[in-house]
Amino acid sequence: MWPIFEKIIFSLKWQLLNYNDYNWLWITFLVNEFKTKAKFFMITIYHNPRCSKSRQTLELLKTQGIEPTVALYLDSPLSAKTLSVLLQKLGIQASQLIRKNEAYYKENLKGLELTENQLIEAMVQHPKLIERPIVVAGDKAALGRPPEAVLEII
Repeated sequence: MWPIFEKIIFSLKWQLLNYNDYNWLWITFLVNEFKTKAKFFMITIYHNPRCSKSRQTLELLKTQGIEPTVALYLDSPLSAKTLSVLLQKLGIQASQLIRKNEAYYKENLKGLELTENQLIEAMVQHPKLIERPIVVAGDKAALGRPPEAVLEII
């Protein structure tokens, strides 16, 4: 466990054992501090090691002192539900997340009027269609294009 969490948890335990009205304010502060710190440390990058922007974004996170969970989405494809949640966190439509320069898109999807669910299913079946990298921090997400764009959510 990270040292900051250990300090916060220790302080919470001590405050709860020695409860009084003053401690209630301190407990509230510590819980909020824990939520803030937990969000900072619970970061996931949906990563393709062959993509230069994805590698740059991962390196940028590490230079910020963040060691994110790395999800290799080409090796472990995302479910439709996970993609839908990511789209909500990104605040975009599926058509904005799909890579239109990929061969599969050009040969099979270009020019078709597809629904949101159909586009999501295409990305589930062909993960190379997913724009990358995607960084998630709590209830927010950002595309690492440019890599610095992910700094807005951490």
